[in-house]
Amino acid sequence: MPPRKGWAAVYCRLSKEDEEKTARESESIRNQRALLLAWAAEHGYRIYRVYTDEDYSGIDRARPGFNAMLADARAGKFEVILAKTQSRFTRDMELVEKYLHGLFPEWGVRFIAVLDHVDTCDPAGKKARQINGLINEWYLEDLSGNVRAVLDHKRRSGSYIASFALYGYRKDPQDHSRLLPDEPAAQVVRQIFALYLQGNGAGRIAQTLNAQGVPPPSAYRAVSVGQPRPTPAPLWCKATVRRILSTQTYAGDLEQGRVRKLNYKSRRVIRLPREDWIIVPGTHVPLISRADFAAVQARLAAHGRQTAATHHPLAGLVRCGVCGGKMELTGAAARRYFRCRTARRSKTACPGQPYWPLCDAEALIEKQLSRYAAAPGQLTQDQAAALLQSITVYPPQDGTRRIELRWSF
Repeated sequence: MPPRKGWAAVYCRLSKEDEEKTARESESIRNQRALLLAWAAEHGYRIYRVYTDEDYSGIDRARPGFNAMLADARAGKFEVILAKTQSRFTRDMELVEKYLHGLFPEWGVRFIAVLDHVDTCDPAGKKARQINGLINEWYLEDLSGNVRAVLDHKRRSGSYIASFALYGYRKDPQDHSRLLPDEPAAQVVRQIFALYLQGNGAGRIAQTLNAQGVPPPSAYRAVSVGQPRPTPAPLWCKATVRRILSTQTYAGDLEQGRVRKLNYKSRRVIRLPREDWIIVPGTHVPLISRADFAAVQARLAAHGRQTAATHHPLAGLVRCGVCGGKMELTGAAARRYFRCRTARRSKTACPGQPYWPLCDAEALIEKQLSRYAAAPGQLTQDQAAALLQSITVYPPQDGTRRIELRWSF
């Protein structure tokens, strides 16, 4: 569809790093809009819509206003996109090439950056737009490195930098970089450590807390900031309990930097080895003693070695057909089976279903794999990881059980 002649879209963006770096009123959304509307009126364009993104980086591809504008551009709603500068549109060189030099010409859309004098109708300006794109991307890369260095310095100095306080603590009203005990949640943390030291496993502790009606950290945080409690009510699980048990901050030593973004352009985070974590001792009031924390870590390590020795390639792939939650692998030796994790935590959330023996699962998978290999042999981790995405298990009906397998091809 050809674009509507005489109609223009206005795009405005402001990110947090812009505000912190410049604090200039001229960068505000309001002033960007006023500048572009005046330019459009002066050049005889009618405005189809003003698209805005506030607190979004120029490298972010998930900007709602940005993507709405691209969808309308493709649909031919306007013929011109106006932005204050090319960097307001994007700081990603790949997007410069994709849209300014690729799709916009195909769609019949012209891009103009008013202050940069960027105009895609000027073929001689292509190299300048590419250079601008590189400079904008270099700026973000340098900024990302500088921000990371500042945050690491704050971590090493014992400042707590996360947006929300760790469960069991609250931020000091006088200094948000310090933690103070939050007694209602702190009591739960102490109970978790005590129960574990008494010989209870993480799963049993989660069941106990759910039976007591204790809200898990996500629900507790929502209520503490004045939000309604999420529905359906979330439940404690083994992973949450284990995370609390393994966090050294509860012993009074501030532990940060467990994960790091892959790079400034990616949302993916990677887990760092423990030797790369930043741990500053004695920064705040502990909720449990160092001796108890050490005893818990010793038991967790022993359990971890046992779990690694009994790991199976199907673990984590099986889902309950009743509630959609994961079915965990449990049992020992020849009597291992899958059971619904949600039903174990709450019969209200899921009524559950009969256990599915691991031997039945292995037989089914090996039979399926035989279609794709001349001699499939015994099920291996490589085969499962390469071919299988998920298995959904339903309760038996009339003596038969429906199993849905999702493959990666």
